[in-house]
Amino acid sequence: MSTPITDDPYLWLEDVEAEKSLDWVRARNAVSEERLAKDPGFEALRSDLLSILDSNARIPYVGKMGEFYYNFWRDKTNPQGVWRRTTLAEFRKDEPAWEVLLDIDALGKAEGTNWVWGGAECLRPDYDRCLINLSRGGADATVTREFDVSDRAFVKGGFERPEAKGDLGWIDIDTVYVGTDFGPGSMTSSGYARIAKEWKRGTPMAEARVVYEGQDSDISVGAFHDDTPGFERDFVYRGLTFYTNELYLRGKDGDLTKLDLPDGSQKGVVREWLTVELRQPWTIGGKDHAAGALLAIRLDEFMAGKRDFDVLFEPSENTSLASSGATKDFLFINVLEDVKNRIYVLTPGQDGWKREPLAGAPAFGTVGISAVDADESNDYFMTVTDYLTPTSLLMGSIGKAPEALKQLPAFFDASGHEINQHFATSKDGTKVPYFMVSRKDLKLDGNHPTLLYGYGGFEVSLTPGYSAGVGKAWLADGGVYVVANIRGGGEYGPRWHQAALKANRNKAYEDFAAVAEDLIARKVTQPKRLGIQGGSNGGLLTGNMMVLYPQLFGAVVSQVPLLDMQRYHKLLAGASWMAEYGDPDQPAEWSFLRKYSPYQNVSKDVDYPPVLFTTSTRDDRVHPGHARKMTARMLEQGHDVTYYENIEGGHGGAANNAQSAYMSALAYTFLKQKLFAE
Repeated sequence: MSTPITDDPYLWLEDVEAEKSLDWVRARNAVSEERLAKDPGFEALRSDLLSILDSNARIPYVGKMGEFYYNFWRDKTNPQGVWRRTTLAEFRKDEPAWEVLLDIDALGKAEGTNWVWGGAECLRPDYDRCLINLSRGGADATVTREFDVSDRAFVKGGFERPEAKGDLGWIDIDTVYVGTDFGPGSMTSSGYARIAKEWKRGTPMAEARVVYEGQDSDISVGAFHDDTPGFERDFVYRGLTFYTNELYLRGKDGDLTKLDLPDGSQKGVVREWLTVELRQPWTIGGKDHAAGALLAIRLDEFMAGKRDFDVLFEPSENTSLASSGATKDFLFINVLEDVKNRIYVLTPGQDGWKREPLAGAPAFGTVGISAVDADESNDYFMTVTDYLTPTSLLMGSIGKAPEALKQLPAFFDASGHEINQHFATSKDGTKVPYFMVSRKDLKLDGNHPTLLYGYGGFEVSLTPGYSAGVGKAWLADGGVYVVANIRGGGEYGPRWHQAALKANRNKAYEDFAAVAEDLIARKVTQPKRLGIQGGSNGGLLTGNMMVLYPQLFGAVVSQVPLLDMQRYHKLLAGASWMAEYGDPDQPAEWSFLRKYSPYQNVSKDVDYPPVLFTTSTRDDRVHPGHARKMTARMLEQGHDVTYYENIEGGHGGAANNAQSAYMSALAYTFLKQKLFAE
């Protein structure tokens, strides 16, 4: 076991809802509101941000089920939101007529619970019965209830799963797969379901038949039914670590057959095809395949013993696979080339796969694509955006140019701004890309308030996207906005991510520091004008940047952060992230983890930049104790630290638009106070 550096005098703050802890939270919130919410510009900023979030001019993204297009929508009238649907003909109109199926505000009022929407799974082919997930206050833990669309009501005596980090999924009208908290020993050490069961209608959930039982050390276990017409199958998924898993095909007799594929690969089944996205190199069928490659083979042939995979994508020095998908007759891949999207259509044939660019896809901007109804057509939705261009939603069919359906209005004047991509050189010589959004006439005098954002973990790529909040709250006032594509992310595939795992975590921090230093060297800004922001793993990033590179920054915003890396694996979902960070209970791993644990390394003898920590009482993914304890320790040491905890809200920090606007306004007000001041 690891030996604590010192006894932790603030362990009591990990008791999330203890009155002593909440009294401390309320006292800190009061101080923060006095400093920030009473700032002369706060209320106007909060109002502007809420108007953006509540605007009816936002794009109502939809998903097709049967003949209808479904959407979940929040606005000023319905802050918790409504689940609704319309037809394609209506959706094409500027102001579609929507049929409301479930009003979450009304439900919460009737039941006296702050319900937050968690999604719905509806049963094919009629899509009349749905399994709806709801959470209290935006937590990861949810309840599931069966809903009758025709009756607009929950089914009395229907399927219902109590609150837990679990799931419920259809097999047929009378049968579901369930993974949840069945009692002691049924959840993994990470807090997710360890047992998958098959549950028949009309029987107690406790009597559901066990389909698969994993280990306590697993991340999670689940079973699911693929209802693709003509390709109906059942699978069991076992998450071993955050990046390794097993997939089993379940026969009609209930027997499970493990798919003989690398544990570190992402496995998918699309109609007749088995796809494998590699995280590590793999040699199979006499061929070597690189990490980041996407392979495909017919599932039936694979189960019969064949291993002659087709290569659908192979990475290069500047490309990686962002995503893949399928329509009825085609597969498509979304490729990042130096963090810019390129869409390609893949067509199977007797001589292999033909690859060609998607007709009508733009050459610039962040482009996303998804099938409208992969079982029935080759239609797709496409989104196009960048930091200055309001997002557009288009609809097309493979082989035809897409047509615009909706476009977000411009919430700020971007005509005087521009986007540039630069590359900083990290400590080990690696070129690290970053995007900078600034005024076209920017004078390089080293005096511009600049906000640098980053994440750098879990193979998450940061690509350009329109943020009306950033535009309204930061760019419009003359600020420069920068996004760093540091290692730990997925911008260049698995190699970019794996370069900053565990003992190599310092690479992500060196990359971020290199971007900051490049901004200073290019005379965009200077330390007293340079602020940083990040959330979750990005909160750990900003916490470490404050501790390791305090001389580079003038302000730090750390949101829903990890900060105590000695105890993170004992708090909520933390154990599931040990493949990313390491195991503090292993002395060899704690020896490197302790270097990147802000809570253990913060010192009273160092002059740190002012910092704002924000979190949520209802965050059941990253424990609020991280931010609470760090704040308490820094206050004890005499540092300039501000703290705000939203009593509602899950890992996103907010449960509705009003809370989101308030939290964002606090962060931007803090940054402006520190970085714009003379």
